[in-house]
Amino acid sequence: MKGSRVVCVTAYDAPSAAMADEAGVDLILVGDSVGNAVLGYQDTLPVSMAEMLHHVAAARRGCRRALLAADMPFGSFQTSTEQAVANGVALVKAGADAVKLEGPWDDAIERLTRSGVPVLGHVGMTPQSHHVFGGFKVQGKGEAGDAVLDAAKRIEAAGAFAVVVELIPADLSRRITEAVSIPTIGIGAGPHCDGEIQVFHDILGLTGGEPFRHSRRFLNGRELFVQALKGYADVVRKREFPTDENSF
Repeated sequence: MKGSRVVCVTAYDAPSAAMADEAGVDLILVGDSVGNAVLGYQDTLPVSMAEMLHHVAAARRGCRRALLAADMPFGSFQTSTEQAVANGVALVKAGADAVKLEGPWDDAIERLTRSGVPVLGHVGMTPQSHHVFGGFKVQGKGEAGDAVLDAAKRIEAAGAFAVVVELIPADLSRRITEAVSIPTIGIGAGPHCDGEIQVFHDILGLTGGEPFRHSRRFLNGRELFVQALKGYADVVRKREFPTDENSF
């Protein structure tokens, strides 16, 4: 994958995974962003292993071709390498081909890989650490970029097959892409990465409001869905649906 453009989408259930798979996406990530995209949480921190296992199993039933990766949620790998391996194995048994964990947790990545669980790394703005960062802010500006670059190198050395780089300056993502031999997958990281990942709901405009600067809407899905539901409500209230054609 290094040097080619790897297309990745974050999706959370069978229908969205099936659509991404049919569209030819290379990698589908069942992200812990299911918390704020689907479950109504303010951020990813409340997402549990049970919720991740549920959504991974659902996405697996819709994904036939693409690589299916799963986020390890907050608190599922930080306590010990044994905890990381146990939860990583559980996600694979639920249907994931690989797991993603945030930050340079070298020992956990190495142990997971040795245990037969491929790992996708993640550096830069790691959402599970947003309290440490003081919010969802661009990371790696100026001299701070060296620490992000070092984290990517450590993740590669630990055995990860690729690394997500999130919300960092474009020049830093270029430096990281040139410095590591594994593919870099950007989100809010400029055009220099080996691939790009965006959220299903953001691509299709399902979230409403203004789009994030790092994303692009390819459909005003929320508006279309609301109009369709209004149309349904209208014909039901007018007794125009169902009709004899919809009866048995």
